Amino acid sequence: MFIASNQFLAVILCVITMICWGSWGNTQKLAAKSWRFELFYWDYVIGMVLFSLLMAFTLGSFGKVGIPFIANISQASLTSIAWVLGGAGVFAVSNILLSASTAKAGMSVAFPLGVGLALVVGVINNLVFHPNPATNTLVLLIGVALVVIAIVCNGIASGKVDKSERDPAENRKGIIYAVLAGLIMSFFSALVYNGVDINNFESPAEGMLTPYAGLVVFSLGVAAFTVFFNGIFSLNDPAHTGIRFSDYFKGDAKTHLVGMLGGAIWCLGTGLNYVSAGTAGAAVSYALGQGAPMIAAIWGVFIWKEFKGAKKSVNWLLGLMFTLFIAGLALIILANN
Repeated sequence: MFIASNQFLAVILCVITMICWGSWGNTQKLAAKSWRFELFYWDYVIGMVLFSLLMAFTLGSFGKVGIPFIANISQASLTSIAWVLGGAGVFAVSNILLSASTAKAGMSVAFPLGVGLALVVGVINNLVFHPNPATNTLVLLIGVALVVIAIVCNGIASGKVDKSERDPAENRKGIIYAVLAGLIMSFFSALVYNGVDINNFESPAEGMLTPYAGLVVFSLGVAAFTVFFNGIFSLNDPAHTGIRFSDYFKGDAKTHLVGMLGGAIWCLGTGLNYVSAGTAGAAVSYALGQGAPMIAAIWGVFIWKEFKGAKKSVNWLLGLMFTLFIAGLALIILANN
C-alpha cells in the first residue's frame, strides 16, 4: 500500500490535492455549454466511484506495507463505515451546491468563496476533533487568516466586475449557494477521519479503514446520496421545467467522459489528501488541499476570462488575493515543520 512516509512527500501530495480540487471545475465549465450541471453531476459521481476503485486495487493493494484493500474492507466495522458515509452525505450536499454556484456565478467566484469558507471552518473542525501535537496552531491560524482576507479581496473584485452578461438574480443565487456549500463542506473531512485511522495507516485499529478503503466507501456513499439530493435540484429549479432521468442518456460520449474526468480528478486529489493526513496532520492536510480556490481563481481569471474588461482596481485586488493566498498557504505548510 502506498503511504506518505515523510513530511516532504506529504506536503507534495497535499499540493497535488490542491491542484486537483481547484481544477475539476473546469470539466463542468466545458460541459456547461450544452449540459445542465445536474446532468453533469451524474457523470462526475460515476468518475469518482470508478477512480476510487482503481486507486484501491492499485495503490491500496500493491506493496509490502499496510493492509491490502480487500483485507481491510472485509474487517471494517459498521461504525467506521457509518462515519465515512456521514461525511459522504455532507459532501454530496455541499458539492452539488458548489456545482450549482459555479454554473450561476462563475468558477472564480464559487470556488474562492465556497471552498475558501470550507477551508476556514474545516481547519477549526479538524483542530478540535483531530488535533496533531506537531502542529503549530498559531502559525496555522495566521495562515488561515491570510486566506480569509484573500477571499474577501476576491469577493470585492467580483462585486466590481460588470456582470451585464449574467442574470443578477442568478448571480446572487450562485453566491448564496457558494456560502452554503462552504459551511456544509467544512464538516466532511472531520467525519471521514472518525472512520479512517489516520494515525496508523500501516496497521489501522481493528474495524477502522485505510485511506483507500475509506475513499471507496466515501465515493459509493456520495453516489447514493446524489440520487436523492441531485434529484431535488433537478426538479426544483424555477428557471427550468425540471429534468428527467432519461435526459441523461441524450448526452454524447464526449460530454459524459468530460464529467467522469472531473470526478476522477477530484477523487485523485481526495485519495492523496487522505494518504497525507497521517503524516502532515488532519488540519494541515485539509487546509493545504483547500488552497484549491487559488487554483480555481487562476483558471477563472486567466483561462476563462471571467474578469475580462475589469477596471484596474479589480486587477490590483486580484493580485493582492493571489499574494495573500500564497503567503497563507506557505504558513500552513510551515505550521507542521
